[in-house]
Amino acid sequence: QIQLVESGGGSVQAGGSLRLTCAASLGTHTAACFGWFRQAQGKEREAVAAINSDNTTWYLDSVKGRFTISKDNADKILYLQMTRLRPEDTAMYYCAVDLFFQCGRWNGPLRRKDAWGQGTLVTVSS
Repeated sequence: QIQLVESGGGSVQAGGSLRLTCAASLGTHTAACFGWFRQAQGKEREAVAAINSDNTTWYLDSVKGRFTISKDNADKILYLQMTRLRPEDTAMYYCAVDLFFQCGRWNGPLRRKDAWGQGTLVTVSS
């Protein structure tokens, strides 16, 4: 059974930083790609960043240069380092895993979402 648990959300002022963590338990599965998504109130969920099994990455244009996705070699911890936060970054942030398809610079964000975490709330005040 796959389990993803996010943590690290909170309230910060614009320009501040937060680091989100996703603890992943994949059982007997192997991840092809991990990703971070967010959903602001009243809006659709959007892909924010993704990282491939070979550590190539993809980012939403609006977070490029501000957010960094990374993971440990054992695929047990996924991170999203967020800097220079803006009020428009306010959202519930979720991690997800794709067990089948590659993602990253040439392949884009996750194509499959085989499991989701419960989310962690990020609030950025102006």
